[in-house]
Amino acid sequence: MTTTAEAMRSHAGSAFFERGFRPFFFGAGVWGALALPVWLWMFATGSDVLAYVSGREWHIHEMLYGYLAAALTGFTLTAVPNWTGRMPVVGRPLAALFAVWIAGRIAFFFSGAMPVLAAVIDSAFLILLAGLIWREVIAGGNKRNIPVCVLVSLIALGNILFHITRLTEVTLIDETFDERLTLVAISLLLMLIGGRIVPSFTRNWLMKRGIRDEARLPAPFGPFDRSTMAMTVVILLLWLFLPDWKLTAAAFALMAVRHFIRLLRWKGWTTFAEPLVTILHAGYLWIPVWCALMAVSIAWPDVLDYSTAIHALTAGAIVTMTLAVMTRASLGHSGRPLTADRITQLIYLLAILGAIARLFAPLSPMGYAPTVHLSGTLTALAFLIFAVHYAKVFFRPRLA
Repeated sequence: MTTTAEAMRSHAGSAFFERGFRPFFFGAGVWGALALPVWLWMFATGSDVLAYVSGREWHIHEMLYGYLAAALTGFTLTAVPNWTGRMPVVGRPLAALFAVWIAGRIAFFFSGAMPVLAAVIDSAFLILLAGLIWREVIAGGNKRNIPVCVLVSLIALGNILFHITRLTEVTLIDETFDERLTLVAISLLLMLIGGRIVPSFTRNWLMKRGIRDEARLPAPFGPFDRSTMAMTVVILLLWLFLPDWKLTAAAFALMAVRHFIRLLRWKGWTTFAEPLVTILHAGYLWIPVWCALMAVSIAWPDVLDYSTAIHALTAGAIVTMTLAVMTRASLGHSGRPLTADRITQLIYLLAILGAIARLFAPLSPMGYAPTVHLSGTLTALAFLIFAVHYAKVFFRPRLA
């Protein structure tokens, strides 16, 4: 059987299509750097793009099904061969999949002319990705990662429902059901994958520094993690179908406490010497922050609006965690040292400041709109610097 490493070495084409993280992480960075300024321009002028939806909905769609979909694809196409022992997608098949993602971005941007065709083109990418992951996980007998397949499939379904509910008169539960479905799947992915890599990478880094005392190492996955994740699934289903119920607010508050305790068990304060590890903890911290803010926004909507609360997940957890994973995976899978240089640290700082600015926009002395622009600009700069700085990783052959 050909191993993942042998498949990579035998790839004779462009280095850009040697592994899934290269085109899709690069695409995520470029698209994030482009899509956010377009949204800020629409927000400032009241204009819309040529899509068949409003500018706000285009922004939501492209950050979830454009940027995030690319980051998720780069991660899964790189991780699945390691999970299953099967060959990675490389060369022409990888280039074709990347082309489908690009086609979706172009088609949806100009979807006002042919909305149905654009919806089909856009939906095709995540359907292909979900099918590919299901095939590899099943063929590899890797039952442990079936939940990942299910969650990616739910994101694909959320995208399909986005188009169906806007192109027809169909309404499911309420007007934001499709958005919540996708956010449920994404948040569970962050918690599931984060629960694996954050303590694992922290443990590995600490042990390389000579720390062997179990009390000083992250707590291994155990009953607390299992019960927390089981409870989280129930609470997120409650939010999916009963988003305004006061009991849902109380459940989010409980979920915030559980995930904050989970994070503390990973001992992130011991990693400050290596920002490449610390940023994983900072990214996961946004999960309990999001849960706490959701509890407040549901219980007291006059105190905190839904949009601000949800940005703790989107601008906070999603952006920070994806940049953390993309930088680390790009370095590790290209044979480079696993350490964050000054520019990478700047990327992290910009992302965190952008998220914080968005959360405080309603209270900002600068005013809501200027602070939203500041937030979007900082985040877009993080994406742009990532794409430019890591281009040498994406377009050049492995160092080892």
